[in-house]
Amino acid sequence: MKYRYITIEREYGSGGTQVGKKLGEICNVPCYGREILETVAQKRGISTERIDQYEEKATGSLIYSLFLMNRVQSGDANMLPEEGKVFLDEQMEIRRLAQNGPGIFMGHCAAYALKNLKGVAKVFIYCSDEADVKKRIVEEYGIDPQNVEATRKYYNKKRSAYFRANTGKVWDDKKNYDIVLDSGTLGIEGCVKALKGLFEE
Repeated sequence: MKYRYITIEREYGSGGTQVGKKLGEICNVPCYGREILETVAQKRGISTERIDQYEEKATGSLIYSLFLMNRVQSGDANMLPEEGKVFLDEQMEIRRLAQNGPGIFMGHCAAYALKNLKGVAKVFIYCSDEADVKKRIVEEYGIDPQNVEATRKYYNKKRSAYFRANTGKVWDDKKNYDIVLDSGTLGIEGCVKALKGLFEE
């Protein structure tokens, strides 16, 4: 197996979650996404909704990023705000899951958590087909057509800010990834096929 781990960051409505799940099924490799958040919520004795609120509070400012990374590197988690502690718990959970063997990790700055391991492929998925994005958001997430664009912008902004706050990097900067896929051109199946080879000898 050339790669043991695939981390996927994706734009809202791109179908990236579908790609990860289907890839996991075909390759018989576990795909972790919401499970990471649920485990952290259980550990901290709070709801997943509360975790979401903490993640929303993460700011994309460079000063915050430097502060957080300094605290993480020094091992002093007590001085971190709650959103920082949640991030650390998520990172620990990702590393724990990685010890179980090959895996696919959705979001949660997983590539940052696994940066010291070998065999990690960093993937970013977006969709250039606006109609496809809107259809997916309405049909799969149940969002009112009138609220599609606002919802899309909200989640992409949240993911971008969380990524920047906790890694110091720009979320949608293609230079941060090994592979960038356009689900609008390739389709879900095409993206899965493109990534399937990473788990093969």
